[in-house]
Order: sequence, then structure tokens, then C-alpha cells
Amino acid sequence: MNKLSAARSQSLLQLAARLGVSFNNLLFLHQALTHTSYANESRQGNVIHNERLEFLGDAVLELATSTYLYRHFPDMPEGEMTKARASLVCEISLHRRAVDVHLGDYLLLGHGEIVTGGAQRPSILADAFEAVIGAIYLDQGWQVAADYVLTQLQTELNEVEAGQTLKDYKTILQEVVQRHAGQRIVYELLAATGPDHAKVFQVAVRINGLAYGTGRGRTKKEAEQHAAGEALKKFQGREN
Repeated sequence: MNKLSAARSQSLLQLAARLGVSFNNLLFLHQALTHTSYANESRQGNVIHNERLEFLGDAVLELATSTYLYRHFPDMPEGEMTKARASLVCEISLHRRAVDVHLGDYLLLGHGEIVTGGAQRPSILADAFEAVIGAIYLDQGWQVAADYVLTQLQTELNEVEAGQTLKDYKTILQEVVQRHAGQRIVYELLAATGPDHAKVFQVAVRINGLAYGTGRGRTKKEAEQHAAGEALKKFQGREN
């Protein structure tokens, strides 16, 4: 599709105003809001859905937040930066921003998604917001896109600045993994050694049956946290 209807163009201009971005090419924004279900059901064979833009937007989010954390928190260990970044770009944060600009009102969805409330589904909205970031990057360039990300996540960045407790590794890993349909996380106790008063537990975390991390701790919960932290770095590294 290389031409938008007048009605669609007007709708996208309205959204662009909500976003605070003046697009040179509205087709990027249109593609960011085209769900796979719509493309699959379309009678036109050239409808492009938003998954590639979502992939690009995810990369922009990761680099923009990583760069910010690196520059603003010179004493923050790498593990804590990983934890902070994952908390910043989790589905909850992205869904919140999508709701703020009423992104669901502009999504193109297939019939099945429409009748089951896809326009309000957090995972669909969060993915679409990532795709919008990808569209901003293609249309406006890196600096505008990075500045936009940091502006949108200012509340979360302020929380990091204030030293407020971030979510635990298990929660973050769950949110990151479940953004992709069909993913399953299992924690497996590998060993429990030592006397009862000083046991050391070793736990592995598996995603769809594949081991992504192991952890040790004085309790199973502590070991699971360490395993989730290791898995989080590997899983996000695989996505980038």
C-alpha cells in the first residue's frame, strides 16, 4: 500500500498530534498500527503489518535507555543496569503510554481481534507502541526517536533516579518473555546441598524447555532470583 485515504490520513494526523511528532511520511505510522491479523485478513496482498517496525522500535528503546543509564548512573553495576532497563521498557510501561495517546483507537485489526477486544489488549498495545517508536526512528532519525523514548519514560527514569525499588528479576523476566505468545517459564531445582541450617539451593530457569540461566542462594526464592537475572540478560540479548 503506497497511498492512504483522506480519512485515514486525517486520523493519523490526529494521532501524530497526540504523540507530539510531525511525520514526514505518514505511511510509517500507518504501518506501525497495522496488526498482523488485519494484514492476514486483507484481500489486498500487499498490506504490510507492524512486526518489523516493532523489532526496530524495540532496538531503539533498548539503546536509548541503555545509553541513558550508562551516562547518568556511572556507579551502577551492569547487573543493576540490566534490571533497570528491563523495568523501564516492560510491557506495563509501554502499555501505559499507548493508553495515554489512545493508540487502540487507531489500530487496524482483523475481525477476530476486534471482537475479542484486541484494541485494549496490553500486549497488542505495547507492541504497537514499540512499532510507533520504530516509525519515528525511520521518519525522524535516531536523535528524535531517542529523545522521544526518554521523554515518554520520564516517570520511570525519575523513579530510578530517586533510587526507588525496581521490580524483582522474576517479575521482569515474566513480563519480557510473555510479550511473545507461546513462551513458558519453568524454574527447576537442581540441587540442595549442605546441612539444614545452611542449605545452598541451585536452580535453573528454562524458557520453552531451554536453559537460560542458573542461580544459587540460601533459599529457593533467592536462587530463582539469581537464575532469572542471568536469564534476563541472555533472553534480551537474543532479541537484540
